[in-house]
This record gives sequence, C-alpha cells and structure tokens, in this order.
Amino acid sequence: MTQQINPNAPAPAGAPVNKRKRALMILAAVVVIAAIAWIAWYFLVARWHEDTDDAYVLGNVVSITPQAQGTVVSISADDGMKVTAGQVLVQLDPNDAQVAYQQAEANLANAVRQARGLYSTVEANQADIAARRVAVQKAREDVARRSGLVATGAVSSEELAHARDELASAEAALAGSNENLSRNRALVDATTVQTQPQVAAAAAQLRQAYLNLQRMAIVAPVSGYVAKRTAQLGTRVQPGVTLMTVVPLEQVWVEANFKETQLADMRIGQPVELHSDLYGKKVRFDGHLVSLGLGTGSAFALLPAQNASGNWIKIVQRVPVRISVDTAQLKEYPLRLGLSMHADVTIRDRDGALLAQAPPAKPLLTTDAYAKQLAEADARITKIVQANLGRRG
Repeated sequence: MTQQINPNAPAPAGAPVNKRKRALMILAAVVVIAAIAWIAWYFLVARWHEDTDDAYVLGNVVSITPQAQGTVVSISADDGMKVTAGQVLVQLDPNDAQVAYQQAEANLANAVRQARGLYSTVEANQADIAARRVAVQKAREDVARRSGLVATGAVSSEELAHARDELASAEAALAGSNENLSRNRALVDATTVQTQPQVAAAAAQLRQAYLNLQRMAIVAPVSGYVAKRTAQLGTRVQPGVTLMTVVPLEQVWVEANFKETQLADMRIGQPVELHSDLYGKKVRFDGHLVSLGLGTGSAFALLPAQNASGNWIKIVQRVPVRISVDTAQLKEYPLRLGLSMHADVTIRDRDGALLAQAPPAKPLLTTDAYAKQLAEADARITKIVQANLGRRG
C-alpha cells in the first residue's frame, strides 16, 4: 500500500532552527575569515606603510627682478611660456646706461694716457737730475779753483763769493729735482700702466658701467615656465621689484604633512609611492623621503599657538616631510605647484638616518646666466688700455 504525502502538511519543528544555525555558522565563518585576512594584511602589508592625503606639490619659484632701475621697453615672455637660462625676458631703456658706459670708456682712456705721462715724467726727472749733478760738479770745481787763486790776487773775493752762490744754487736745484723724482716715482713704483691705481680705478668704473648696461636686458637665471607676469610697458622699475616668476617644473618635490604619530619609523631614503589627483590612480610616481621637517606647522606659523593660556585641547600635530620625485616621470607627467597628492611611505627599511648627517658637498642650485657679463667687460677694458698705450707696453 503506497503512502501519499500531503503538501500542505506542516514542516517538522526542527527545520527552521537548522537553517538559522547554518546561516549563523556561515556568517561566523565569513567574519573569522575576514578577521584572519585583515590580520594577515596588517602584519604583512599595512604595518610597513604610512600614508596621507595631506600632501602637495612644491617647487622653486624664481623671481625675475631688475638689478638696475629703468623703464620697460620690451617684454619677451608671458605666462605659460617656456624660457631657457640666459634668455632675455624684459628689456629696459638702455640710453642712460649707454651714455654712462661711453663716459667710463673715455675716463679709462684718459687715465691710461695720464699714467703714461707719469712714467714719462719720471724719466724726465731722472734726466734732469743727471744734468743737475753735472752742474753741481762744475760749480764745485769752479769754487775750488778760485779758492786757490784768491790768495795770489788773481781772483777777487767777490768772484769767489759768486762761484759759491752758483754752487749753492746748483745744489738746491739738484735737491728739488730729487724731490720731484721721489714724488712722481711714488705714483708709479711697482706698477705697470694696467695696474697703476688711477687706471685700475677707471677700469673698475668701466666694469660697473658695463654691467649696468648689460643689466638693462633682464635674463632668465634658470630654464622653466613663466608665471605671474606683472611687468608692463612703460613702467619705471626699481631694483628688487618682481616682474615675473620662472618655475622649473623638473625641480618640483612633494611636501607631505604626516601626523606626529606616524613619524616614529620614518627614515631618510625610504621609498614613497605617490599619486596625483590630476592623473588619478593610473599614474604612479616613485619618490624617496629626503628630509623630515624640523618642526610642526604651528611652530613656524606667523602667529604661533599660545597653549599656555586659556582652555587647552590636545590636537595631533603634523610635520612636513619632503619627498623627491623621479625626474623621468616628471617629464612624461608634469606636475604643477600646489597640486594635491597622496603619499604612501614604505617604512620596512629603517636603517636610514632621522636627520642629515653631513652638509652638502656642492651648491644645490647654480646658474651661469650672468657669468659672461664680467668676462666681456674685462675684454673691453684690455682693448681700451692697449689702444691708448702707444709704444709703451
């Protein structure tokens, strides 16, 4: 006999309990697995990293300022344009500087000729002294000869007195010539025409005038991109006034502001993974920790916090950390100043130093944009001196 099952019959009482128990076991298993995964991730990955979103791109901002006063007559670069070191950015009216330079050239030529005159005067004084010595010797012989003839009456006493007067006059003239020689020789002793003090002073004035003339053309000290141009045609500018800025984008770095609780294991040289909000997660920048800040932002603020007065609430401070960026990546993906960055420091290697151990062996930044100016001035001075030396070398 076959037993029929009624589909509307109630389920056994223990079935819902088994399903609920199974669901709780699955949930517990998921929680345990997630906990194990988190613990494994923390000990294997997370504890070796410190990251922050409080990071921004910084760089050198080179101010273009005049070194001499003048009126702007030409502007050769504008915001966003690329410029190279030594390129003329702003031209000032050169007329006044040109007149001063021409006057300095004339003064140098005149000083060289006057120096030549001093050397000639010394030679003339030496010749005059030789003649005076001959005259003194002749006068002495005349006095000696007449002194022997006075007793015999061949020469009168009056004639002997005249001879003695002539000797005294010749000796006085010789002394005067010696004094003139000493005075003129003091102006040229141990010198050449080129090193004679008056010539050297005139040469220094010419160098200054030449530099002032060259400085009418304001050049870029570094290669980069122009920003914040304020120069306008016709403006009378003074030394030190910023006319524009040049930003070398290949020299940028990242300043990440980490909490003080994140700094314990950070060391100089540790690798850093950087991401920019501009390019997103798809572009990764590789960097290295260059230095740890020597104070919190509040310590260097214009108005530092006064925690000793009033109510006090502890706030976790942040310390700026400087991070270098791979220059090859900067060429492919250029960064702008002020962009937001995400910095992730790998702190596994803790052998590095907390502070720099030695001063830099050479200057960090240099420019040779102005090096040629003085060399050209010296070449011009040499040419003017040679042109006015005449036969004297």
